[in-house]
Amino acid sequence: MGTETVGVRRGRKFEQVLEGARSIFLRDGFEGANVDDIARAAGVSKATLYSYFPDKRLLFMEMASRQCALQADEAMLTIDPSRPPAEVLPLVARSFLRFVLSEMGQRIFRICIAEADRFPDLGRQFYQSGPMTMHSKLVTYLATAGERGELAIDDLELAADQFTELCKASLWTRCVFGVAEAPGEAEIARTVDGAVATFLARYGS
Repeated sequence: MGTETVGVRRGRKFEQVLEGARSIFLRDGFEGANVDDIARAAGVSKATLYSYFPDKRLLFMEMASRQCALQADEAMLTIDPSRPPAEVLPLVARSFLRFVLSEMGQRIFRICIAEADRFPDLGRQFYQSGPMTMHSKLVTYLATAGERGELAIDDLELAADQFTELCKASLWTRCVFGVAEAPGEAEIARTVDGAVATFLARYGS
């Protein structure tokens, strides 16, 4: 999946720079991240770093987009359009929750929100590279399942949004605000089972 950010030049040490940036951004946030620290973590000079990324904003956008794209790719691999919703939806839910509940997913989200006023492109690209891609794939699957008579959905876009919100329930909110530890397997299973059961009760045919 392409996630290339406009203004970014690729080269031999591109991945090395991104990995160093990932560690520093997730440790210090966008505002707190220092270009010297990023270059040091990446094992490159500042001149090399700037040759790939003219400014810190572009570097963060590329890093965040890459992580979101990986999450979306993983989620899409769980969608086998030939299988029924009762099998596919739990896999989609778990893949989705794995990222949004991960420390990395939450940190990227917090940084995008914190910098949204100054750099609205951060949040926009974050959404387009991960959540929107996954949403589109889910919409396509729901339509296919509907054509087979397994689901009865009038508004596919709304239904896809409803499913992801059911998956998050209160798990994501508690984690992202730091009022609860990462949920255990039993709580995740309870939430996923409830989300799938509620969704199929509404849209199953």
